Amino acid sequence: MYDLIVIGTGPGGYVCAIRAAQLGMKVAVVEKRSTHGGTCLNVGCIPSKALLHASELYDEASNHFGVMGINVTPELDLARMQAFKDEGVKGNVDGVAYLLKKNKIDSFHGAGRVLDAGKVGITFMNGETSTLEAKSIVIATGSEVVSLPGIVIDEERIVSSTGALTFQEVPKRLVVIGAGVIGLELGSVWRRLGSEVIVVEYLDRILPGMDSDVARTFQRILAKQGFEFRLGQKVTGVVDAGDAGLSVTVVPAMGDGTGEMLQADAVLVAVGRKPYTDGLGLDEIGIERDSKGRIAVNEHFETSVAGVFAIGDVIAGPMLAHKAEDEGVAVAEIIAGQAGHVNYDVIPGVVYTAPEVASVGKTEDELKAAGIAYTAGKFPFTANGRAKVNRTTDGFVKVLADAVTDRVLGVHIIGPHAGEMIAEAAVLMEFGGSAEDLARTCHAHPTLTEAVKEAALAAGKRAIHM
Repeated sequence: MYDLIVIGTGPGGYVCAIRAAQLGMKVAVVEKRSTHGGTCLNVGCIPSKALLHASELYDEASNHFGVMGINVTPELDLARMQAFKDEGVKGNVDGVAYLLKKNKIDSFHGAGRVLDAGKVGITFMNGETSTLEAKSIVIATGSEVVSLPGIVIDEERIVSSTGALTFQEVPKRLVVIGAGVIGLELGSVWRRLGSEVIVVEYLDRILPGMDSDVARTFQRILAKQGFEFRLGQKVTGVVDAGDAGLSVTVVPAMGDGTGEMLQADAVLVAVGRKPYTDGLGLDEIGIERDSKGRIAVNEHFETSVAGVFAIGDVIAGPMLAHKAEDEGVAVAEIIAGQAGHVNYDVIPGVVYTAPEVASVGKTEDELKAAGIAYTAGKFPFTANGRAKVNRTTDGFVKVLADAVTDRVLGVHIIGPHAGEMIAEAAVLMEFGGSAEDLARTCHAHPTLTEAVKEAALAAGKRAIHM
């Protein structure tokens, strides 16, 4: 008998298991893959960042080193770049296995199924089955790719994010369906390595949900880098034309306007993800789901079946690894009788392109829609000393603060290392800090983070360097 069984060992699941073990529980995990780490470590966050990093350096060497007096002519060895990615993945998944073992957590590799409150069935990879019992169960099975009707993903030429990580040749022309984070990140990888990239998006903007000011600026930057966009358009079909490649039919998202046919060597379907709940036995034991197929939970992450909990991508909220991790810690502490909590108002999001895009808290669009009076401070990297000397001046920092209390409600950054800089804003907001607090905090010079301070000063109309 275990105190806790966690189904799924992605960022939410393995973190939950480790925290529970730290709290003295006897814990087991069930993972359908042969390796731990879930989508994120195996075919998501980690491998994509390896390719983003490598392709950015290749692009820098190809196009930007000369201005710094570094004369090189790089040669792309894609097989070695893929091996570099795979080595990084292995290091991470092996690290998770080590942490589980270190914390004396029992690991079972097979498909898990909730048989009843307190019972989990496992079908192992060799077809054998077993049943485990526990006082509590946490479902942390993550999400899977959303497909489009009539478009069959073969992970060779018509690919999801998984297949887009394993191309053995650089596609001459890549059509990306969806202008969200995944499409733009993977599109960036292959654009830098030589692909012509065309992004087709149903909406009239890129990065739905992010600050519209940031999205507009980002689109202009990507267009300057060579991206083509078809906004307000949808793909109705992809036909394999053999040696001629793929024929992609694109038509207006709304109305009966004229469409076009795009030729491509590869198509990336990146229209979103959905909760992965297949085979878990939810309906059989009465676990309720919402209208979007997500597992319904209360404020303690407990499902409609007592003793069965759920976290991460299978429940409501942004499908982000760090959100799942925080929920994993919180639910382990709640099961242990403590007061676990997640502040959903302070969960940063990052697009790991070049430049990076990072956001935490409310956007201007959301504040306007809610009728909240606010002040906005904006500072461009063109006025930041470090960015100017490094010639990485694309983008800006924007700080949004309550007009009455000055409490920071949101921070949005597009620029170099934005994903690292956003942490400063998240810490400030977690402690209820004001724009004045941020503006009065001494920042080292010369650093990119001085732009954050200047944006906070600008919220009070007193930026120094602008």
